[in-house]
Amino acid sequence: MGTRRSAEGTVLLLGGRSEIGLEVARRLAPGRAVVLAARRSGDLAVQRVEIAAAGASEVHTVEFDADDLASHPALLEKVDAEHGPIGIAVLAFGVLGDQQRAERDPAHAAAILHTDFVAQASVLTTLSSLLRARGAGQIVVFSSVAGVRVRRANYVYGSAKAGLDGFASGLADALHGTGVRLLLVRPGFVIGRMTEGMSPAPFSSTPEQVADAVVEGLRRGASRIWVPRVLRPVFFAMRLLPQPIWRRMPR
Repeated sequence: MGTRRSAEGTVLLLGGRSEIGLEVARRLAPGRAVVLAARRSGDLAVQRVEIAAAGASEVHTVEFDADDLASHPALLEKVDAEHGPIGIAVLAFGVLGDQQRAERDPAHAAAILHTDFVAQASVLTTLSSLLRARGAGQIVVFSSVAGVRVRRANYVYGSAKAGLDGFASGLADALHGTGVRLLLVRPGFVIGRMTEGMSPAPFSSTPEQVADAVVEGLRRGASRIWVPRVLRPVFFAMRLLPQPIWRRMPR
């Protein structure tokens, strides 16, 4: 595929405190307006300074509660009208949750699934309609290798990512030919705040490495990327492992 430019327009980061999301925003910021959306948006002063220093033409913050599904349409339409048009939307919100607690507490299991799958599907549905009406734009969705073949060790989080991966894959096909492109990102273990205290898994990456791959993928017009790339053949092989072996796989 030939080299392309990233879509023109405002960069919207949904999950304004996300390490990976902020690294992506920093790389896309020069000359662009950037909107950071998060809970307690009044406390994003440090992030605003960081993105402004990266060269953004302007930086705005908006209140965003991923779990409040009813608020999504009005919020996204307001951002697009007041700070847009939205050129690139990065969905970088989510929770890892506590697997052991989720196995005992159905409310916690449901909360993980709600934030990591249901809320993402809600945002994606509204965003895709908004951008499709204009016939332009890019959307970045973070899946995970945890959802490629769900493991016993983190099956609640993994199943949410599996659902999101399938939803985003189908949406990407639905958007084909509309001028809107969706980039599905499948990172492995990312060393950062979200995984602090956990032992890194093989083929780990940093938020900076994931962001570099995302920006490259956007510029190429890619539909999906693995970070690092070696994970693609690794998980092709993992799918072939017999279930008795797979169920004993660590995180």
